[in-house]
Amino acid sequence: MECSSAVVLPVQGAGVGRVVLPVQVQSFWRRRTTEWRCRLASSVAPARCSKMYVPGFGEGSPERKAAIILQHFFNYIAVTVVLAQLESYNREAYFELKEFISRTSLNDAEIFCKKLMRESPRLKGLAMRILEVRSGYVKNDFEWDNLKKLSFKMVDEANTKLMRDYVVEVSHIEDENHI
Repeated sequence: MECSSAVVLPVQGAGVGRVVLPVQVQSFWRRRTTEWRCRLASSVAPARCSKMYVPGFGEGSPERKAAIILQHFFNYIAVTVVLAQLESYNREAYFELKEFISRTSLNDAEIFCKKLMRESPRLKGLAMRILEVRSGYVKNDFEWDNLKKLSFKMVDEANTKLMRDYVVEVSHIEDENHI
């Protein structure tokens, strides 16, 4: 059943006035309710896919967080590679880079490289070399498939060990490996 009603809107201006608009109430609310249900369903229910929803990563995904950590790790690898190269053919640059590393943290790759570039002309060249090695290692030398296999294996082994230890603990059964 369609009902009629009126919406009263104030009129802007010097005088006091109102505009009355007739509205079909039922069709208006039916449409609004349907839109609201669709929005609510899409915002509350996770997307229908086979991936696990992981809350708490407002800045990105867990994969993004892992990529940031890997970037710091790749920077560390590049620094150790450049140091090893310098040790054999340019001892002066080797000691200068070692001294810089001793007073600058390698925990944040971007901050480390920014500071290194601004330290001296020689260290700026070494910073460029570190960036080049980092990029080359990530693109050509790092074994991404092996990382995936090792991650699966290590998680499975750790889970199995924790479950085995728990069962032994709560059941008071002696483990033959711990005798």
